[in-house]
This record gives sequence, C-alpha cells and structure tokens, in this order.
Amino acid sequence: MLNPATVNKRVLIGVGGGIAAYKVCEVVSTLFKTGIEIRVILTRSAQEFITPLTLATLSRHCAYTDDSFWQPTHSRPLHIELGEWADLLVIAPLTANTLAKLAYGMADNLLTNTVLASTCPVLLAPAMNTDMWEQSAVQRNWHQILIDRRYHGMNTASGLLACDRIGAGRMAEPPEIMAYVQSLLHTQGVRDLVGKQVLISAGGTREYFDTVRFIGNPSTGKMGLALAQAALHRGASVTLVHGPANWDVPLGVQAISVTSAEEMQQVMRSYFPTADVIFMAAAVADVKPRDYSPEKLPKRSLPQALPLEPVPDIIAQLAQLKQPHQRLVGFAAQTGDIITPAIEKLQSKKLDVIVTNPIDQPDSGFGSDNNQAIILDRQGRKVEIAPCSKLLMAHHLFDFVR
Repeated sequence: MLNPATVNKRVLIGVGGGIAAYKVCEVVSTLFKTGIEIRVILTRSAQEFITPLTLATLSRHCAYTDDSFWQPTHSRPLHIELGEWADLLVIAPLTANTLAKLAYGMADNLLTNTVLASTCPVLLAPAMNTDMWEQSAVQRNWHQILIDRRYHGMNTASGLLACDRIGAGRMAEPPEIMAYVQSLLHTQGVRDLVGKQVLISAGGTREYFDTVRFIGNPSTGKMGLALAQAALHRGASVTLVHGPANWDVPLGVQAISVTSAEEMQQVMRSYFPTADVIFMAAAVADVKPRDYSPEKLPKRSLPQALPLEPVPDIIAQLAQLKQPHQRLVGFAAQTGDIITPAIEKLQSKKLDVIVTNPIDQPDSGFGSDNNQAIILDRQGRKVEIAPCSKLLMAHHLFDFVR
C-alpha cells in the first residue's frame, strides 16, 4: 500500500557480499510497494550470492555493478549521479571489507565511491561470522564510523548463523531495516534524542482471577513498539515496559515484560527517576478481580458475580513524582467525542501532553498498524494527526514533545 509520507522518496541500497544478501530482496520489494523509488548497487562479491536481475526486477530499475561504473554510458559520472539522487543510502549486508573502506574513506568500487560522493544519511546493517564481528579491528572500525553522525548503525542479532556458529553477527531482519528507513526519511538523519532516556509502557495488562482467566483488553502494544523504534532511531536510550505481546523487541531496546497493572506500576516507578520523556501508552486495566484462585476453576464453580477492586492509577502516581525537566505523555483511547474526556484526563492527571485517538474508526486503534490522533498539551496547543502508520505517528509525537 502506498504511503503518502514516502512517495517520491529516493533510497539507494548497497548490497555487500554475504549470505544475508538474500534478505535484501524483501527490503527492496516492500519499500517499492510503499511508493519509494529504489536504486540498487551490488558489489562484485555480492553477485556471488544474488543476481542483479533479481534486484532489478524487484526495484523496477536496472541494478548497478562495478561493470556499470566503468562503462562510459552516462552523461555524468555514475557515482556522482547516484550520490546526488539519493535521499538515503542503505548498505545491507555491510561486510567487514566494506566497513573498513568506509572507516578510512577508501573508494575502490562503485558503492564506496557513491558513498563519498553523497551527503545523505547512511544506514549500515552489518552481517558476518561471530569471530569476524568480534575482532578488535572490526569493532574499532565500527565505532570509528559511527562517530560520523551521518552514519546510522543497526545492531547485529545473535543466533544460528549460516556458518553454523551460534553468536552475534546476524543482520537485522527486513522489518527492522524497513522501520529504520522510514524513520530516517522522516528525520533526515537528525538524532535529536541523543543523551535522553525514554521510558515507554505498551500493551494491555491482564488481571487474572484463576490460572487461565483474566480481565483484559485487545491492546497489542504496537503503538508503544513504534514509539520505542522512533526513539531508538533518534538516538535515545529506550526502556520499554510491555504487557503480553507477540512482536519482537527492537535490537538496542531494553525491554521488560510484565503481566498485571501492579507489576507495571512497580517497574515504571523504578525506571521513572532517570527518564527524560515518559510515554504511558499501555492500556492498563481499570479493575481487577478481588479474589484469585491458584488453580483453574471448574465451570460450575465460576462465581455468578465477580467482585472487583481498582488497580493502581500508574500515570497519576508518576505525575506526582515528575520533576520539572521530565515530560509525561498520556494516551486516551476513546469512542465518539475524543477531545472532552482527553482534556479532562490531561488536567486531572496533571500530564504535560495527552494523545487521544478514536478506536471506533476503521484501521485505527487497537491491533491496527495505523493510527490517527489529536495531540493536546497544557499550554493549549492542539495538533491533529491524519491516519498514518504508527511509526510515523510516533515521530509526530516526538516532534510535538520536542
């Protein structure tokens, strides 16, 4: 589906020589479907793993190789044209060889010449054997290149590698790469949250009355996940406190899983003092069963009426602890009139900002990949966010809070 935020954006993807090159096919195909213009450069070793024809087909444009570089078929030097054309450059997989060249400003092929001939942000997704990745020379090059704020590095994952080694060095998965691309196209590479601690709650809580039955809600935590991704991509240190979820935590995010409102309260209060920005995006239960059975109750023993009691009001407690430098952001999922109850919550809870979103609109709210909202603050500012991806909405929220 076309994404209005990315239509006419231009992304140049450089493919290095590694088995992870096959993952780039999904990245290229998916980004093209969002409306992004794609160009691809393959190094000579990358062509041992994947063909230019494959990537040309997926990107709907010829894929460039070193042979293209040396053929005088362009009115201007190819690396200059490509470098000026790109809004963003992605190198995936980034090999130890290409990393070393970038770290020392070397340019001996089309890809490295294009990097030096461009000024756009560069996203690096390394992939290599664990022993290679952990070599002191490779780590030195990695840290050296990231000193240049033009370069944005993705963490490697740990797991079973193609060489049968279990350890670090796996390239980030395509959905993570695509999310980072979306972020960089929005921020243009600006990392305005470097040095900031961002604390986020996400997902629904569950209040059990026996071992298998609980009071809950349909929240999936996708909005909190998007906030964590956006904060990470903008340079923040991120702690994500989430209820039961079926998504993967982004590499580089400290995630703490909880179940009940009481557990979430304890963790949020523990991390709150060091946080600069706090997003209470979790859909916390309002009540819990008064009694709990440590065994599953047979159907005949279920109570005809379930006595309830309130759960802790987490965000109200955090507001009481808030220091002047901290920003506390709440959420209000509403039906019908979404503004009046949001303003009431903003004032009664003493929040800095509240995000109110309709959950009775199609493709919005709980479980959706998209959202829409109105953002309000205590100074009377009001910004309406039209339907968009939750990641883009997260960036709009950070723009507002900033």
